[in-house]
Amino acid sequence: MSLKTLLPGKLGFGTAPLGNMFRDIPEAEARATVDAAWNDGIRYFDNAPFYGAGLAEIRMGQALAGKPRDEYVISTKVGRLVLDEVEDVSARDLGEKGDVFKHGRPNKIVNDYSHDATLRSIEDSLARLKTDRIEIAWVHDVAQDFYGDEWLAMFESARKGAFKALDRLRDEGVIKAWGLGVNRVEPIELLLDLDGPRPDGFLLAGRYTLLDHGRALQRVMPKVAERGLGIVVGGPYSSGALVGGPNFEYAPATPAILDKVARIKALADRHGVSMKAAGLQFALAHPAVVAVIPGASKPGRIAEDRAALLETVPANFWRELRGAGLVDAGAPLPIAD
Repeated sequence: MSLKTLLPGKLGFGTAPLGNMFRDIPEAEARATVDAAWNDGIRYFDNAPFYGAGLAEIRMGQALAGKPRDEYVISTKVGRLVLDEVEDVSARDLGEKGDVFKHGRPNKIVNDYSHDATLRSIEDSLARLKTDRIEIAWVHDVAQDFYGDEWLAMFESARKGAFKALDRLRDEGVIKAWGLGVNRVEPIELLLDLDGPRPDGFLLAGRYTLLDHGRALQRVMPKVAERGLGIVVGGPYSSGALVGGPNFEYAPATPAILDKVARIKALADRHGVSMKAAGLQFALAHPAVVAVIPGASKPGRIAEDRAALLETVPANFWRELRGAGLVDAGAPLPIAD
């Protein structure tokens, strides 16, 4: 199924923060954030077992319990199993993400992209989410940022296991769509070059943003658009760096990134444009992008995201951004020229 047809709106909810990303979020605050998203009209929720070792899925399941199931769409991810066994969270090897989820549950996480593990992962997610189905399954993080030199071996494991399992589940109607959920463009390139299987789209986090879009624009976006597939943009604020936060790519932002943010913000301030509006509307201007899913851990963030989506941004802001070399010359912008 086309992601554009499947997803109920251009603004979704990324639940990584609900897994206690970066901080220990109180239960009441997490619940209030999901409630705020629902009350705002958001009906697409993206999750993953990895987020707090199942914590985000558990919180999401509790918050959506009792909501009409036909009114919303859930995506979650496969490739990691959450075990009953507990471990020292600080000892986890999380690749570039470091200790992002050190405040999550202490349950042990194992990486497994095999056919059987994929089926088990979905069953486990259904239990945590308190639902009888998920619409979209993303194969999670088969890329360099997690597996370094071993990433191609992990991709091959997924090709033989998870890809085939999800292809079959989609064809049988158990799920409606599948693809990759990654922070790098290379796995998407590889999958698009295979004769089979047939993904429906991709969740690409951090690689089609105002701060970093060149490689995706050249290597991935045209192929996705040509094939009628869709991209869900995760991390549109680049781990917060775009909107004044200290982190880029889950780590302290470099001087070069901070300088780019300052230059964009100077232009935005001059035109009376919020940085959130610039970030969300830039991502959505590409015809391959079907939705953006900024994460939120506070209820007030939801209203900010909605306002950013609806904000009127002067065409001259985008023209000046391009003129200053702050966006790629080939990047589609939300103006008519």
